[in-house]
Amino acid sequence: MTTATTLGVDDSVSQWVVELPARSRVFEKNGIDYCCGGKATLRQACAKRHVNPETVIADLLAAGHEPDQKDWSAATLTELADHIESTHHAWLKRELPRTAMLVHRTYTVHGLHYPWLTELKTTYDRFAAEMDAHMFKEEHILFPRIRLIDAKRTDIEVDQPVAIMEHEHDRAGADLEKLQSLSNNYTAPEDACNTFRAMLDALREIQADTHVHVHKENNILFPRAKCSVTSKY
Repeated sequence: MTTATTLGVDDSVSQWVVELPARSRVFEKNGIDYCCGGKATLRQACAKRHVNPETVIADLLAAGHEPDQKDWSAATLTELADHIESTHHAWLKRELPRTAMLVHRTYTVHGLHYPWLTELKTTYDRFAAEMDAHMFKEEHILFPRIRLIDAKRTDIEVDQPVAIMEHEHDRAGADLEKLQSLSNNYTAPEDACNTFRAMLDALREIQADTHVHVHKENNILFPRAKCSVTSKY
């Protein structure tokens, strides 16, 4: 799926990001400065970094987090756990440090002018740290137990770790709602630079992906795992 645009190779890098902030990831991947150096045309920026502008444009048009269309309720518990790790966990492990950098830069430059950025940074830092710990516990404690259920083990206890994970999901959801509220639904101020805009877009993407991520766990994986266990330790 691609996004429609009237922009071309002779439009500025800045315009590409203003139109769709998710494109900042493409420029970061190619080492192209979309903030301070955003006045350069895409052609000039690609020439400076020795990258093919046609390839960059193709990536720019495809930028954005695509929704997951598969019916995961028909998958095995192992398939769904593997998918959550390889898709949502892997994506978050890339996005959390990237977004932390954007939050820090935006707060450092604009914190005095926009005091709400202080609370946003505190909230995000807590959310990111807790999500890192949360994913570790899922990958090393809960998901291995769930995979054993598919292996016909009937002595698996999952109720307690599931309850802990669901509680942590609630806390993460509350932090995401706070980030959305503090930023006025991720609305960039009129004078926002591209780093500011990229930060808000990154937070929006994290919230959207986390909603899908938690849905797959709370509403599909966890209930099925609990129902599949016929006896406990």
